Amino acid sequence: MNFTDSLWKNIEPTYNFILKHPFILGLTSGKLNENAFRFYIIQDALYLKEFGRGLALLGARSDDDEDLMMFSEHAKTAIIVERALHKGFIDAWGLTWYDVENTEPSPNCLLYTSYLLRVVYSRPYYEALGAFLSCYWIYWEVGKALLEQGSPNKLYQRWIDTYAGEEFAKTVQDMLSTVERTCNPLNSDQKDLVAKHFGMTAKFEYLFWDMGYNCQQWPV
Repeated sequence: MNFTDSLWKNIEPTYNFILKHPFILGLTSGKLNENAFRFYIIQDALYLKEFGRGLALLGARSDDDEDLMMFSEHAKTAIIVERALHKGFIDAWGLTWYDVENTEPSPNCLLYTSYLLRVVYSRPYYEALGAFLSCYWIYWEVGKALLEQGSPNKLYQRWIDTYAGEEFAKTVQDMLSTVERTCNPLNSDQKDLVAKHFGMTAKFEYLFWDMGYNCQQWPV
């Protein structure tokens, strides 16, 4: 078993919970409240601003020039390509980027991005790889799973098509290859730390969709 295979095996229960979440089920049925989807998309745009910065830092932490270039490109993609996806939704709702950028991050959004940035700033490079891997891999797997069912809602189908598409698949495969190459030679204690971060951010992925479904607000 490859190291990345063992990582996925450990988070399978979390992934199964994700697939059963009413937000995810609502995408394919088309019954997800569009207000919840709009809330999620706006928070996702805020998340990706910080995720892109984290990727740039991740590249800078690597001693490998290829990794530096890859994560620099991924940071650019997170800002440009993902923003294009979000813009299509935002335009359809009559919103502007000013509206998005002046929205307060939800508790779960801030929790997730703060964790990623703390790990990439303060922990070894290989640990940060584990933390950032979840966003890549889980979105790809969810996209592929939902593509088999499709959605009667054109907005939701566009979201599904993006994360099940070949371009995103190539990005995820590059990330998986980097994690495998970097982490497979580690000792068992180091691998456990990678798995710990991967497992934690997999839970944050669940919480992020739950945040969208419930339009999570600050209680105070």
